Amino acid sequence: MSIGNTLLGLLEAGPKHGYDLKQLYDKQFRQDRPLHYGQVYSTLNRLLKNGLVEENGVEAGGGPDRKRYAITDAGVTNVEEWLKSPENPSVYLQNTLYTKVVLALLSGRGAQDLLDAQRSSHLRAMRELTARKTAGDLADQLICDHALFHLEADLRWLELTAARLDDLARQLTR
Repeated sequence: MSIGNTLLGLLEAGPKHGYDLKQLYDKQFRQDRPLHYGQVYSTLNRLLKNGLVEENGVEAGGGPDRKRYAITDAGVTNVEEWLKSPENPSVYLQNTLYTKVVLALLSGRGAQDLLDAQRSSHLRAMRELTARKTAGDLADQLICDHALFHLEADLRWLELTAARLDDLARQLTR
């Protein structure tokens, strides 16, 4: 997810302080990756430097001055283009799990235990996501569904790989 574009999108509703942006982000998007204050302010500084936001007032307080930021016309254009652009599908042709299977076979260790442990881990994560989905609001249900569909695809790959382990081991040791 592009934090910069997300903050720009949140600023479209009106000027906000960095603190307010973090709170709004966490309410809407934090699911499993909370945004840190340092990330908010470094991103705002980059957006400011690139002309996508501008300072819209400063308030003195008990601590450091609080700057309010507003999106510029260039920032609105940036968000519009980002929202219209499709995301590149995440295709992992050689992920860590595949690498572990190959290395286990190359080393003569076997990979069935690895696949079984991974299957258990995936099933545990799926149970947790299903419980979270059941208790969550619609936004939480949608994000959980996304994760569950990815885990289901991984499980299908684990089953297929387990069925082909002997053939893969023979091919790798030729």
